[in-house]
Amino acid sequence: MNLNRIDLNLFAVFDAIYTAGNLTKAADILCITQPAVSNSLARLRDLLNDPLFVRTGHTMSPTPVAQNLIGPARQALELLRTSVLQSREFNPEVAEKTFQFACRDLIEASILPRLIAKIEAQAPAITITNYDIDKKQVVNALASGQLDFYADSETLTDQYLARHKIAEDRLVVVGRPEHPAFSEPMSMESFLTYGHIKVSQRQEQASEVDIELSKLGHQRRIAMQSHHFLTIPSVLVKTDLLACLPSHLAKHYNLAVSELPFALQPLDYYVYWHVSANEDPAHRWVRQQLIDIAQAFLSPPLNQHAA
Repeated sequence: MNLNRIDLNLFAVFDAIYTAGNLTKAADILCITQPAVSNSLARLRDLLNDPLFVRTGHTMSPTPVAQNLIGPARQALELLRTSVLQSREFNPEVAEKTFQFACRDLIEASILPRLIAKIEAQAPAITITNYDIDKKQVVNALASGQLDFYADSETLTDQYLARHKIAEDRLVVVGRPEHPAFSEPMSMESFLTYGHIKVSQRQEQASEVDIELSKLGHQRRIAMQSHHFLTIPSVLVKTDLLACLPSHLAKHYNLAVSELPFALQPLDYYVYWHVSANEDPAHRWVRQQLIDIAQAFLSPPLNQHAA
């Protein structure tokens, strides 16, 4: 039998005829016309090469093939109904699912631990994974289901991507405790006097800081370039280098902190997903947990310019 020929609707009609014992009553159960029921029965007879029901007076009596088929058919229909209902509902306490994230180290270190703790408490069978991915592959990975969420401060534009701004932050200047540049509010002169650690995923990529300095006619000295934010504090405490870090990260280290001596656009953090997941209840639940945690944790106030 060619399974591609099977129309599952035929088995719903088969179940209704078996239950009602009459084509007209089966049509009433299914809310379709009696000719539509007759047509479906004819197709199923042809598919299974059996009459399935024979007329006995005013009743349609099942053949042995129909009697053998009704149990498995009803189990299959019930499984399908249950699957459809479960796809529209989400119970975090019993849900079993893995969600694939792609976040840079900044969000992985600050947001994901809090998200995982919350999910562990409310949805213990849900698993979170995070891995690195090339930005050029993000759209395809989200479309194929290889990836559920992509979170970063970078802006992506694609007609098949949905996004939500999860938080706003700003860059601040940081250095080792007791660093002389932090004895007073950071001046441009102090900022340019010391070497800097630059964070960039690509060697030739210009940072927002360097772009703005260039507009002002200045250039800082880059003494080190790092791929990860989280490696910077350990270097700063052993040197007189400076770095520009998001304020929510800077507050977690014993570092001197000051506002930038020039204006810079705020850092916007976004979470992206494929539009096909917009209405998926499990995806929506995890998405909302991520948004709530990010908005509560990011954008911390900076009340002083020296730590």
